[in-house]
Amino acid sequence: MRILLVEDDPSLASGIRLALKPEHYTVDHLTSGVEALNALKNEPFDAVILDLGLPRVDGMEVLDTVRRQGNRVPILVLTARDDVDNRIAGLDAGADDYLTKPFEVDELKARLRALLRRSQGQTTKLLCCRGITLDPHTLSVTYQTREVALSRRELALLQEFMSHPGRVFTRDTLAQLVYGWEEDVESNAIEVHVHHLRKKLFSDVIRTVRGIGYVMDKPQDALP
Repeated sequence: MRILLVEDDPSLASGIRLALKPEHYTVDHLTSGVEALNALKNEPFDAVILDLGLPRVDGMEVLDTVRRQGNRVPILVLTARDDVDNRIAGLDAGADDYLTKPFEVDELKARLRALLRRSQGQTTKLLCCRGITLDPHTLSVTYQTREVALSRRELALLQEFMSHPGRVFTRDTLAQLVYGWEEDVESNAIEVHVHHLRKKLFSDVIRTVRGIGYVMDKPQDALP
């Protein structure tokens, strides 16, 4: 899952990124509302953690602009503005949840998980598709009741496919979702991860769409 963190306090941002790393999120960090609007207009994210007190363009304006543009990405507001009027204003502007500073890291993680589940229309915590079960909480994967050991990148890639069965991902989109901005990515990295998933699960778990990218077929679309 790719998360956009918009926070101008470098110490807090570093702490959040460190806390989310064990959860296997890909976290990209920006420090201003202008940068956030540009990123949300041009790149895919699964959720946003947004501070309100940003320079130049504040978080409330980011919220309002993003929603007016029709972008429904889940947004979790983080702010020191803890009075009721500010919380109401943030929710009315389009925030999906609101967490005031200071906060407990475990609560941030729980709220983020809940946002992601709701955004994907999940009624349970488990992702299930074509005999594969992935538990986003424990990060465990089973195929036909057999536990499968995956690397961090393989797990992140599989989670993207299982969260959106039937969706065709380009290689560039997958690289952004799995690696984010701050890592150099080998040109064949996604192909290597897909190869490993096919080897560890089954050969047609991910189908190549020639000239475009990859897709995990929905069960009814898959070949027998």
